[in-house]
Amino acid sequence: MEMLLHICCAPCCTVSHTHFKDLGYDVTGYFYNPNIHPYKEFEKRLETLKKYCKEKEIPLLVENRYLLDLFLKETVFNQEDRCGHCYRMRLSETARIAEEKGLPYISSTLLISPYQDHELLKKIGRESAQRHGRVFIYQDLRPFFKESAALSREKGLYRQPYCGCIYSERERYYKRVQT
Repeated sequence: MEMLLHICCAPCCTVSHTHFKDLGYDVTGYFYNPNIHPYKEFEKRLETLKKYCKEKEIPLLVENRYLLDLFLKETVFNQEDRCGHCYRMRLSETARIAEEKGLPYISSTLLISPYQDHELLKKIGRESAQRHGRVFIYQDLRPFFKESAALSREKGLYRQPYCGCIYSERERYYKRVQT
């Protein structure tokens, strides 16, 4: 059972990858995250993930291009539904690559985050997979979030303080300035 696992970052990969592997999936990771801003953040997350995957011998496909312009084109006038647009971009591309590589299953490490909209992720994941003749595997990995955070700290993995997009960065830091 081969799976292409969309990976947002190394900390989210730790337990997510192990979980899917324990379920019997042969997992290949895929880094495609046009939402991450600024470029240095994108670079740091990618380098941390590459190092982690090399250490754990996780096959990893990478979109190296910094595609922030695509994310902004989708979200700049749709900030209310930016997460939906973001999920759609990442999961649609994951499904397309899975189809290209002949991998029947897809999923995402976003499923470990308690900060993501799981119902929306599930809906978009299934639609994206179906469009490409794949199957989206939904697993509620939120119960493993603290374990993942602890493991990433233990391994010294770079842990980012926001989801990656310019809007979440603003929400994370601007609120502090306002209080």
